[in-house]
Amino acid sequence: MKRNLFPEDIHNMTIKELDLLTYEIREFLIDTVSKTGGHLASNLGVVELTIALHKVFNSPHDKLIWDVGHQSYVHKLLTGRSQQFGTLRQFGGLSGFPRVNESIHDCFNMGHSSTSISLAAGFAAARDLKGEGHHVVAVIGDGALTGGLAYEALNNLGDSKSKAIIVLNDNEMSISENTGGVSRHLSKLRMSRTYLGFKKQVKSGLAHIPKFGKGIHSGIEHLKDSVKYAIVNGAFFEELGFKYFGPVDGHNIEELTQILSLAKNVDRSVVIHVITKKGKGYRNAEKNPGKFHGTEPFDVTTGLPLVKQSAISYAQVFGEKVLELAHQDENVVAVSAAMIEGTGLQKFKETFPERVFDVGIAEAHAVTFAAGLAAQGLKPFVAIYSSFLQRAYDQIMSDVCMHGLPVVFAVDRAGNVGSDGETHHGIYDLSYLSHMPGLTILAPKDGAEFEKMLAYAHAQGSPCVIRYPRGKATNAATEAQSQDIAIETSKSECISIGEDVEIWAVGTMVGIATQALEIIRARGYSAGLINARFVKPLDEAGLTESIKRTKTIVTLEDNIITGGFGSCVADFIKTSGENDIKLLKLGWPQQFLEHGSVDELFHKYRLDAASVAERICEFISS
Repeated sequence: MKRNLFPEDIHNMTIKELDLLTYEIREFLIDTVSKTGGHLASNLGVVELTIALHKVFNSPHDKLIWDVGHQSYVHKLLTGRSQQFGTLRQFGGLSGFPRVNESIHDCFNMGHSSTSISLAAGFAAARDLKGEGHHVVAVIGDGALTGGLAYEALNNLGDSKSKAIIVLNDNEMSISENTGGVSRHLSKLRMSRTYLGFKKQVKSGLAHIPKFGKGIHSGIEHLKDSVKYAIVNGAFFEELGFKYFGPVDGHNIEELTQILSLAKNVDRSVVIHVITKKGKGYRNAEKNPGKFHGTEPFDVTTGLPLVKQSAISYAQVFGEKVLELAHQDENVVAVSAAMIEGTGLQKFKETFPERVFDVGIAEAHAVTFAAGLAAQGLKPFVAIYSSFLQRAYDQIMSDVCMHGLPVVFAVDRAGNVGSDGETHHGIYDLSYLSHMPGLTILAPKDGAEFEKMLAYAHAQGSPCVIRYPRGKATNAATEAQSQDIAIETSKSECISIGEDVEIWAVGTMVGIATQALEIIRARGYSAGLINARFVKPLDEAGLTESIKRTKTIVTLEDNIITGGFGSCVADFIKTSGENDIKLLKLGWPQQFLEHGSVDELFHKYRLDAASVAERICEFISS
């Protein structure tokens, strides 16, 4: 785009000019995201909706809250950030999500699903208490509406005296195709456009009857409401206390502005049901919206990634191994929270459709649902990204661990995930899981070890977590060191020993430790490396031997230092009475990490191989 646009520019444009703007925005989005990567399909689907919102409402005076926030790119373009857009998701550049420190038009930091209605209820209540008069608008997708928090918020807001406007962006997708009762209900509402067309025709026709037309129209309002309730399956939202408008064509700016303007004048909270097409305007994204939900840089013409992923990913290893286990054991089932493709379960779904359960964006439910399966003799593998699993903390504790159920948690995207930033980094799971009684926690150094851990977890009959990073599961450094040792409870893998220092590395950090080891030895130190394998239970016997061999222990993990693997080792050393040993804990600081590439973040926080080696040498010599 040739210049920065602001909301006041949108206010002054005609509908025809805004329609022309949609083509410019889509072309700009496709061109930019093809270079930076990011969430493309969802943003292409909300171009008209976002323009209409800024046409009708007055940001930042009126508050626009974007659920999850991955569909906020158009909002960023209309609030003065188009000239910075080439820095999207780059280190030091624009975030892929709304950020309050980025613009006054971003009223909250977003990144997780199903939160916008709760936030809107809070914003509206605060507005009323303070005697202010602005509007509060929440935009939530039909996928996010499968999350329980959304219903808690609807229940509260519908009964509240505070007014908010809820825009339900219905594109029939989250990341995977939507499933469940909510999806079926929305399908029925989409069909109610037949009713809405009939209502418009009746109103228009009666208006032209002299003298009696207006009275007849008023007299049959009750009849129309009865028809409406019959067609839209009980008018779910109106029963909760909302005024419902829709479905509305989400790609018709004129219709959208009319409905949004009407909603401003309603004296209670409103739900506007908007139908959009994910990926609209870009054929490749329209044909495969899941692929273009979140994409790496790609060729615009073909839609293919610019850098081909030749190495197998952890998600692929997971999918293949769990499918193998399912062939061997009919009790193996898989559970996903709207992440069938992202977690590698697509082939499992195709092979055993009756044994895979996609519960929607409802992580807490996914965990307790899996507990129910396990309590009845099944062996569920629950695949959820690390940053989303934390939403199910209570359910893991009380419904799985307390009952000792054989649920295996495949915790994908653990550690530093790079460009998605602070809401998506999986750097907290070891800290919030390690204190749960009866829970075994493992971390593989590469794909081969991951396969062994999945088989081990399947055989245990008790709660297990296997946490692993995003991306490739092959690692030349760790494979060269591998001794093909079987997985035994709490047993680490001693790769090499040292007199001056031994590094206890967790999971993917074994590769970084392997490279650091060469630098440390080149500086004249005797250094060894242990692949921890188990974060819980700790290899206490192995740690005791390590303490006897060396003067210094270093722990290295892709997790925050507080409460993580290093803290567990520190607690053991303290209780063991070994006062002469020096301990250095290396991991992420206790803060929210910004976005950037994985390598840039490792370098900035001194967790790359060269920095780790330098920090260890400094510690040894201190």
